[in-house]
Amino acid sequence: MGDAKMEDFLPPYIEGNAVVRAIGDTWSSFSERREALGLSNPGTVENIAREVQKDVFLTNYMFTGLRADWTRPLSVSPLFQYTHSFAMGSPGLPPYGFSTIFGTPKVFMQANLENDGQLSAQGNYRWTNAFITKFNVQMAPGPGQAMIQVNNDFTGKDFTASLKSINPSMLEGGLTGIFIGSYLQSITPSLALGLEAMWQRAALNAGPESMLSYCAKYKGSSWIASAQIQAQGAVSASYWRRLTGKVEAGVDLNLQFAPGLGGGGLMGNGSRKEGTATAGAKYDFRTSTFKAQLDSSGRLSCLVEKRVLPPVQITFAGEMDHFKQQAKVGLAVSIETAPEELMNAAQSTSASAPSVPF
Repeated sequence: MGDAKMEDFLPPYIEGNAVVRAIGDTWSSFSERREALGLSNPGTVENIAREVQKDVFLTNYMFTGLRADWTRPLSVSPLFQYTHSFAMGSPGLPPYGFSTIFGTPKVFMQANLENDGQLSAQGNYRWTNAFITKFNVQMAPGPGQAMIQVNNDFTGKDFTASLKSINPSMLEGGLTGIFIGSYLQSITPSLALGLEAMWQRAALNAGPESMLSYCAKYKGSSWIASAQIQAQGAVSASYWRRLTGKVEAGVDLNLQFAPGLGGGGLMGNGSRKEGTATAGAKYDFRTSTFKAQLDSSGRLSCLVEKRVLPPVQITFAGEMDHFKQQAKVGLAVSIETAPEELMNAAQSTSASAPSVPF
């Protein structure tokens, strides 16, 4: 769909107005200059450091103890599969979990049920190629253990606008919950600037709170740098670089400035300063992936994923805390079984099938 002009949406008696025509000409000139820059979409504010925090670092993939996953695909188009998960000796993983995935070019749904009754579900719906709605629901036995989150992402040619709401409610006679709006705009082919605003109110008897954050992202030929500044005194910066075709490395820095007991202000003598620096690397081999990271708190972590056979993958995770003199080890086996005709169908349709809005 081509870019529409402002006058296309105006009635004839307004279109002839000199002021309206001047505004329309200015907007058209601005759009033409913006189009000539050849700007690309910068992604979202939430994933501004995705290359480092989600692709290189292994924080979200760490586990301890023993784990086994058995996945059974039932269909390729639409995508439909279920997984049985077993774990032992890990405080962060349930002994048993059952999950299902369903996906089409417009819809993606995933649900996970644990043995203690905790249920988590998420889904995406693609209204258009540029507009996607996402939801996340979590429920657990006991009062106050439910959470719902709704995201709306609009992706333009050179910008992304997002609106997120967490536990929104009008049942108490007023609006409560957490609402986050963000906007990231490409300024040049390499530089993108954005901001994120948050408004929250836990209950009607408590006053609302708001916060504004600023962010920037710069993309080079083989590296990406990003930074975020929050109103509460938190500063985060990350740097990602592709060293070779199979090697990536990243550095992440988080600083917290909070008033201390002395009450000397944000940057005064009475402020408390805390920070964490993390460095990591990722190596992709033909049938395996190796990740390692080290942070300033003395924790050294590594993760190895090895594809032994086409349906079998083995994962080893290890972590050593030098300051606390503690070590953790995890071992997982993932097995995917599918009929031969289903595997052949997957190989024949993977290149031509539309992507699922994960």
